[in-house]
This record gives sequence, C-alpha cells and structure tokens, in this order.
Amino acid sequence: MKDNLDQLVEKAKESGATRAAILNTSDIRFSEEFRRACERNTCGKYGVNWMCPPGVGPFEELKAKALSFSRGLVFQTIHQLEDSFDFEGAVQAAKKHEEVFRNILASIRSDGSFQEILGLNVGECKVCSKCTYLDGEECRYPDKAVASVESHGIDVNALVSGCGIPYNNGPNTVSYVGLFLF
Repeated sequence: MKDNLDQLVEKAKESGATRAAILNTSDIRFSEEFRRACERNTCGKYGVNWMCPPGVGPFEELKAKALSFSRGLVFQTIHQLEDSFDFEGAVQAAKKHEEVFRNILASIRSDGSFQEILGLNVGECKVCSKCTYLDGEECRYPDKAVASVESHGIDVNALVSGCGIPYNNGPNTVSYVGLFLF
C-alpha cells in the first residue's frame, strides 16, 4: 500500500502539483468557524451552488463523511503573480489549479485502487456556468461536482502544515490546495 501511496504523490506532481503528501484522515483539523465563514458569505457563493453551504449539507454530516475515509492526498499548486494586487493573475492561477485537480482525479480514478474517493477543492464548484441550485433543480452532474475544503470545515493551514507543506509561499504568489480522501 505504501508504494501505491508514494505513486499517488508522484502522479500528483506529474499532473502539475507543486507539492503533495499523504495524510491520515484522523489528523485533519475540523472547525465550524471555517464553515461559518461560508455562512457569512465571505466569498459571495453562499446559497447559490449545490457544492457550497447550505446546499452541500450540514457541517457535522460533512465532517462525518470525510472521517469515514482513512487516508488522503493533499496537494498544493503555487503560482507567481505580478504583484500582491494581481487579481487577474490569481483568477488564472485558480483555473490552472482546477485543471491540476481534474487531472489528479482522473489519474486516481483510472488507477482503480480506491472504491470511493471524495475530492475537495478550492472555492465553489465550477462544472456549470450557472448552478441549478438557483432554480431549485437537482445537480446536473453530481459525479463531477466538487465541494471546497472549507465547506467541510477543514482548516487548510493546519492541513498543509501538518504534512510539511508551507501555507504561505512568499511575496507575489498565490497558493491553492486540493484534497482527495480515499
């Protein structure tokens, strides 16, 4: 199993991750405060997406679901910005991170080693340009939809730091984190 997990780290890096590590799910730090940040609508996506609160489900249920898995792969992508106000660069970096997330997910699924995988990424689900949540309809692509790490109440700083991955990667950079539980 260890060799398989080491291969996952290498596959993540081959897919574009800057850093990656394996973790025990029991080591993940959960806090309702991160979920409350969602509920305060700090990103503007509360109540507009199936994969964001409240549509994604109650905190305790999401925490229990995450803890039902034993191991995980955490990965980080780091992107250079022109300066600390480079919003356009941060948006482009988020798109590149999403591609890396999807590539890693495809690699894990094609490997066939894990019966069930829970993928969590950055921000709201981006599969559809307009989520059906707004129209009160079921999600069109539940097999492709992805919730954020924060929507599950996971402390991202503690998550990466606990794996020896720095949270802050220097001036004029933006770092994004994804997580796969299996």
